[in-house]
Amino acid sequence: MGLLPLNYRRPQYVDKEEFRQGEASAEFEEKRDVSLESSRSGASLGIPDALTFDRIIAGGTCPPCTVRDFMNYLIYIEHAAENLQFFLWYRDYAKRFNEAPASETALAPEWTQEMEEDTIAKIQKDAAGKAKKDSLAATNIFEGTDFDTPAAIPVESRDPFSTPPGSSAGDSVSVSGSQATTPVTQAGDAFFAAGVKRPFTIQPFRAEINRVISTYLAEGSPRQLNLSACEQKAVVQALSYTTHPSALRTLSRSIENTLRRQAHPNFIRWTICNGNPARVTFARGLGVSTLLLALVGSILTTLSSAGRGWRALFAVLWVFGIATLITAVKGMCVVLHGLHHCHVRPWELFADDDHYDERNDAGKRSFDSFDSSNSYEDEPWVVKYPRRFYVRRVFDREVWIQEPALRQIQDTIFLQSMLAALLGAGVLTAIFVAVPGGGFF
Repeated sequence: MGLLPLNYRRPQYVDKEEFRQGEASAEFEEKRDVSLESSRSGASLGIPDALTFDRIIAGGTCPPCTVRDFMNYLIYIEHAAENLQFFLWYRDYAKRFNEAPASETALAPEWTQEMEEDTIAKIQKDAAGKAKKDSLAATNIFEGTDFDTPAAIPVESRDPFSTPPGSSAGDSVSVSGSQATTPVTQAGDAFFAAGVKRPFTIQPFRAEINRVISTYLAEGSPRQLNLSACEQKAVVQALSYTTHPSALRTLSRSIENTLRRQAHPNFIRWTICNGNPARVTFARGLGVSTLLLALVGSILTTLSSAGRGWRALFAVLWVFGIATLITAVKGMCVVLHGLHHCHVRPWELFADDDHYDERNDAGKRSFDSFDSSNSYEDEPWVVKYPRRFYVRRVFDREVWIQEPALRQIQDTIFLQSMLAALLGAGVLTAIFVAVPGGGFF
């Protein structure tokens, strides 16, 4: 494969807080569908067509850019794997529902957009009425006292990307609770909390929907999605009416938008880094040390009586130092890039350990639609990896990068670094060569 344009830039890091504010704005809500279609077309800055979200999900990429690598990134780095887990389940569920016999799907009517809007309006109206009632009660209690202040209208904040503690950190209480109760019981509690009756229907996939509620939607569920109270109630009420995929339409769009516009660009940016933090820090130190050596050597030869040609020899150190530093700033090691290698991830290092238990591997269990939380605290690498000597981490195991598009990105970044290094070294060398010799020694 050839190189990308020389003006290529890595995908920008998508900050969770900024993206949350954008999603909460009315302007974003109006443009969500347009943005989603744009991301589906692969038109994301810094992401080539070979590494688009759709291609990764479809299995059209090689390590370290596969859907499993994406899942591991969401588990161990973003702590939001439940988004991808729900997305994959919903996509499969919609396909299976559409392939079911018409005699069965007829029992589950479609949840229309009008019904959804009416439900949300009713929930918001009830919430506003309750808040007003509570505010009036509080005002009457403190009326005439020093605490008599205007009541503030509560504003519900929502971060669609951060994971609740029970989902990412492995809340043992929520896990034990899910084990002690059945999905039917948990779904019933969720229906009761949403103010609807438990559905007694013969609709298709009702048992599976109960498991979805107990896994992703119920309060304290092992993979609870980060939804506002209004959204959670609206989805549960829709599922109490029907098992048709349209009941989860808005939720799935929101999660898909999160994956495409926040998680996926960050994953590609993270994957471009071919070295672990220890190796990248070492590379930065090596680059700075080389530049300091070139600077000291150039100054000393300039002050000496040596010929100007000796000063030009330090151009090699200038080039090496600048190129190494630039690539290290972008998370790459020049040596690893020369081999087209990358470091093995910490959670993959101990897979061959004698005491390794696959049941504690969150990455292995992550593709199960209904499982325990995405906790990885019991995996051996959590304890063992920080204990490894720093030098050993710098020279950890390496694997070959199989994905051609990722190698293409890294080749382009390396070429950019070399061109910048040649330009910078040329300027610095010319300056030192042009300065008259000091002749001090």
